[in-house]
Amino acid sequence: MEQQGQNKSLGADFFMLGFSTNATLQSLFFALFLAMHLITLSGHLAIVVITLVDPALYTPMYFFLRNLSFIEVCYTLVIVPKMLANLLAKSRRVPLTACAAQMYFFIALGGAECFLLAVMSYDRYVAICNPLRYTLIMSRNLCMRLLVVACASGFTISLGLTMLIFSLPFCGSHDINHFFCDIPPVLYLACSDTHFNEVAVFLVCMMILLIPFLLILISYAFIANSIFRIKCSEGRKKAFSTCFAHLIVAVLHYGCAIFIYIRPKASYSLEQDKVVSLIYTNVTPMLYPMIYSLRNKEVRGAFWRIWERKFPSTKN
Repeated sequence: MEQQGQNKSLGADFFMLGFSTNATLQSLFFALFLAMHLITLSGHLAIVVITLVDPALYTPMYFFLRNLSFIEVCYTLVIVPKMLANLLAKSRRVPLTACAAQMYFFIALGGAECFLLAVMSYDRYVAICNPLRYTLIMSRNLCMRLLVVACASGFTISLGLTMLIFSLPFCGSHDINHFFCDIPPVLYLACSDTHFNEVAVFLVCMMILLIPFLLILISYAFIANSIFRIKCSEGRKKAFSTCFAHLIVAVLHYGCAIFIYIRPKASYSLEQDKVVSLIYTNVTPMLYPMIYSLRNKEVRGAFWRIWERKFPSTKN
């Protein structure tokens, strides 16, 4: 009977609790998050188009930036549309297979982004510390291979972790106290011993989060050393500006993720985690295009060149 109950639980649906049951608050949340989502998509798609269209941006730096923006678009599409639908839906039922698929793509794309941010720090390291050999080292072939490794690593690791979590029996409450199928709230619902799974999640998060973040910090230590050796203040300023945007994005992304996934279980708070998750799935992806474009003269210049080609000004 116990085995039958566990097997039955594997096919059961989940129910997403979301943010609030108040209809007015749900409508306000829907309008706010929809506006943020549209801004996020517009910003990242603009970066993808600009870096594809303008030949001046056919460099390794913008190749990685374009793919980072594409990953961010997919990343937000995995989470936000379903979250918006749940804000308006009377029933927030989520089939187990759909929950597993959402978790898989969320971890896969998040992991690919983590590895890609580390690759981008290596690109900046080569550009500043070995400028004369930059084009030789960062060849198109190497850039493609680094991109494939970053994405393949994220998707491969995610598959094993998702299978490990959804192999557990869920025979108690199926109410997920979250707005998407994240690891901690789903793991919280398991009705068997989850110690092994928690250790596995911790080790995977160490691999996806801490190791790339440490590599980024090491890269920027070398970069800072090289920048301080530049005698020309204008040269130092230019070198610093090319790294500042990437460093801010890395700190925001890794900081929120490390807070959620790498800390003792005793300090877990599903309500607190929900707020932090809202920041790194909705707020920070919206800020990334602004951070990159507003501080980057090349991106702004490419935008205006494309704009003038499409909408030429009439001169008398």
